[in-house]
Amino acid sequence: MDSSILLQALLTGVAVGCVYALVSVGLSLVYGIMDIINFAHGELLMVGMYGTFFMWVMLGIDPLIALPIIALFMAVVGVFIYKGIIKQIYGSSALAQIFATFGLATFLSSSAQALFTPNFRTIENPIIHGSINIGSIYIGKSEIFAAVVSALAFTLLYLFLNYTNTGRALQATSENKDAATLMGINTEKMFMIGWGISIGLVGIASVVLANYFYIFPGVGTTFGLIAYVAVALGGFGNVMGAFIGGIIIGAVESLSGVLISPVYKYTVVFSVYLIVVLVRPKGILGRS
Repeated sequence: MDSSILLQALLTGVAVGCVYALVSVGLSLVYGIMDIINFAHGELLMVGMYGTFFMWVMLGIDPLIALPIIALFMAVVGVFIYKGIIKQIYGSSALAQIFATFGLATFLSSSAQALFTPNFRTIENPIIHGSINIGSIYIGKSEIFAAVVSALAFTLLYLFLNYTNTGRALQATSENKDAATLMGINTEKMFMIGWGISIGLVGIASVVLANYFYIFPGVGTTFGLIAYVAVALGGFGNVMGAFIGGIIIGAVESLSGVLISPVYKYTVVFSVYLIVVLVRPKGILGRS
C-alpha cells in the first residue's frame, strides 16, 4: 500500500483523536473528582452541536465565532446539572448515580428526537472549509482546526490544573476529598467547578465537530462510547491518560479503516483496548 495513504490516514486519525481526547478529558476530570461516570456526556455533546447549528441557521453566526459562546453556555449547563441533579444524589448508591446520569442522557436524546426529528443536519460553507494538500496528502482544514483547538484547550486545562491554586485544589480533591476538606478546601465548590469545566470542554468539542460532522439526535452515543473507552484506556481519573487514550483511538480507528476495512474499525479499537487493560488493568497512566 502507498505510504502516503497510510500517512494521510494517520494524520486524519490523530486529528479526530484530538477531538475524542478533548471529550474524554472532561469525563475523566469529573470521575477523578467525584468518582461519578457521567453517562449523559455524549448527549451533552449533541446539545452543543445543535446549539452551534441553530446559532448558524438563526443568527448567521459561524462556528468559529460561536465557539466561546457555546463553551461558556455549556459550562453554565454543567454547573446547573451539578446543582440540580448530581449534588442531590452524591453519596448515594452507585446504582442511583448511574440511573441519574443515564436518565438525563435518555431525556436529552429523546427530547432532541422529538424536537428536531432524526434528520441529519450539517453546517454548509463555514469560514473554515476545504482542504490543504501537501504533495499527495490532503487534510481537511476543519479537521486541522478541530485538532488545534482541542490540543490548545487541553494545554490550557493542563496549565490551569498544575499552575493555579484552584487547579491544585481540584487535584487535591481528586486525590483525597476528606484530606482536602481538612486542609480548608471547599470541596463542594471544587465539584461545581469540575462539572463546569468538564461540560465546557464538551462545548468546545461540539463546536469543532459541528464544523464538519453530521448533527443528529444520536450523534452523542458514538462519541460518548468512545470517550468511555479512552478514559478506561488512559486510566480513570487521569486527564493526561484520557487525552493520550483519545489520540490512540483516533489513530487506530483511521489506520484500521484503511488497512482492514471501515466496517471493522471499531472492532479493532475495542480489541486494542482489551489488550491494553489485560496488560495494565488500570489503564496506561492509571493509578496503581
